[in-house]
Amino acid sequence: MDLFELLQNHAAVFLLTLTRISGLFMMSPFFGSINIPINFRAATAFAITLVVFPVVDSRIVIEAPPTVIAFAFVVLKELFIGWLIGFVAYISFAVINMAGKVMDMQVGFSIVNVVDPTSGQQIPLIGSFLYNLGLIVFLVTNGHHMLIAALVGSFESIPLLSLSPGVEIVGIIARFTTGIFTTGLQIALPVTFAIFMTNVALGMLARTMPQLNIFVVGVPMHLMIGLFVLGVVLAFYVLFLDVVFNGMYGNISIILRNL
Repeated sequence: MDLFELLQNHAAVFLLTLTRISGLFMMSPFFGSINIPINFRAATAFAITLVVFPVVDSRIVIEAPPTVIAFAFVVLKELFIGWLIGFVAYISFAVINMAGKVMDMQVGFSIVNVVDPTSGQQIPLIGSFLYNLGLIVFLVTNGHHMLIAALVGSFESIPLLSLSPGVEIVGIIARFTTGIFTTGLQIALPVTFAIFMTNVALGMLARTMPQLNIFVVGVPMHLMIGLFVLGVVLAFYVLFLDVVFNGMYGNISIILRNL
């Protein structure tokens, strides 16, 4: 092997490492936020690659694909690995959004939307509060460090050019995605149950006092009871976030083992 081929293979390792790391910055929470400039995200991915590249290059010797099409196919596979790690992390925050939407629907805030600066989309009021609180807890507990550690560890569990996903990976992703609805309902259950009991009480009151305007009484009562219950369970919500994030790290491990 001449010097040109040797340098070509080292350059391929660097580019594929950069591609996998860049995939995380496309989808993951915080790193993939649209309010973080793309130049900063690209520079951060490049800096991480500079640190990781010597370790990866010393552990594996690869031959660069001979054609541009073959190399582009390999690049897509490496990009998919980083993107998938970020996607699994994003699912946990989709659970928080789901819980917030359910709470907003029950309390009466479903018609009040605010712009989420991390995604550029309009989300309900309580959903925005829960999402931002979850993001703060995620950063305080060094969840972003765990994502980077999982990404770096993927080079050991899935070496470059060794990705061979099976059909079972589709079922695993589908199972993680369908869990958004059930876990979101579990988070929103206290507020949902409180509003349900309030509606039962208002229904009984409407039967005994037909002259009372239940709509006028019910709307502010839903709001007060919903916010009161949310304030009571907020401390337990932070504890529940620990369970959600631990499940996220476990799901990332499952994904990496099945790739």
